[in-house]
Amino acid sequence: MKIRVCQGVSGIILVTMVTSLMLVYNNSGSGDRSPSSSSQRLDAPAPSTRKPERPQRLPAPTLEGYTGVMDHKPLKMHCRTCALVTSSGQLTGNRRGEEIDRSECVIRMNDAPSINYQRDVGRRTSLRVVAHSSLQRVLRSRQELLNASQDTVFIFWGPSSCMRQDGKGHVYNNLRVLNHLLPKLKVYVISRVKMLKFDELFKTETGIDRRSSNSWLSTGWFTMAIAVELCDRINVYGMVPPDFCRSSSHPSLPYHYYEPRGPDECSMYLSHERSRRGSHHRFITEKAVFANWARTLNIHFHQPDWKPAAVTVTASVNSSQAPSPAGT
Repeated sequence: MKIRVCQGVSGIILVTMVTSLMLVYNNSGSGDRSPSSSSQRLDAPAPSTRKPERPQRLPAPTLEGYTGVMDHKPLKMHCRTCALVTSSGQLTGNRRGEEIDRSECVIRMNDAPSINYQRDVGRRTSLRVVAHSSLQRVLRSRQELLNASQDTVFIFWGPSSCMRQDGKGHVYNNLRVLNHLLPKLKVYVISRVKMLKFDELFKTETGIDRRSSNSWLSTGWFTMAIAVELCDRINVYGMVPPDFCRSSSHPSLPYHYYEPRGPDECSMYLSHERSRRGSHHRFITEKAVFANWARTLNIHFHQPDWKPAAVTVTASVNSSQAPSPAGT
C-alpha cells in the first residue's frame, strides 16, 4: 500500500463518525436490570465477608516510546504468547481462527477486520498497530472498534508532521478528540525518538538507509518490532518467506484477505521492492530481516508454515544478531 504524505483528517467527518460511535457505544453498555436481581432476600444467609485468594500477577513491564494520547503515560503490557495476524490473503479458507484465539494476545494491523472472517483469522484483538493513513478506515469500522474498545490497545504510528504535539499534528489532534469522546479506548502513539530508533534498526539490519532510498517502513515492520518487545513467543500467521514471490509457481492470492478482488499479493511486494520513485515499502527486504530474527528469537511462521534457512537468506540482511528495538 502506498503511504501518502500526511493529510489532515476532516474535522467534520471525524466528529460525525465519533458521535455515532458514542451513541452505539453508550447504548451497548446500558442493560435493563431487574430490581429484584439487586435486592437481597430477607431470609437469605448473610454473604461471606472473606474474599477468595487470587494468585498475584507481576505488573506488566513498561515499554518505552509508546505514550497515551490523553495521560501521556507509557504503555505497560506483556504477553507470553502472541498471534501476529497479517492481512494477507494467505489466511483465507484455512480455518486458523480458533488456534489464533488461543494465544494470550492477538495482534492485528490497520483496519483488518475479524467480523465475518472469524473462522480464518480469529475473533479477539489485544493490540492493533495502525498507520496514520489508516485512521479514517479504522473509524469507519464502527462495530469492530466498539467491540475492541474495552481491552484492545491501539498504537498509531506516523511521521512527525502528523504526530507532533504542539497543536499542528493533525492525526495526533484527532486521536485526542477520539479518546476524549471515547475515554475507555486505550490509544497510544509512537514517539519521535522511538520512530528514529525504528529507522536506525532497519538500517542496521539491512544496510539500507530508509530516508536516502526514499522508502517507508511498513506497518508490518512496526508490528513485528513491537511484538519482539511485547511477546515471549510470536506466532506469525499469513506471512510468506522472503523468496516466495520470486518463484514462478507461487499461487495468486489477494494482498488483503478482506479484499478478494484487490491487488495480487506478490505483484504488490515485487512492485514495491523494485520501485525507486519513492513512497514505497521494502516488503521483501523486511521479510528477510524477520526470517533472520527468527533464527535466534522465538518467532514461528504459519499459513504458510515455514522455517528460515540455516544460512543467511539474502545478502541485503547484514546483521545476524537479535533486534533490540526497545533499546538504544
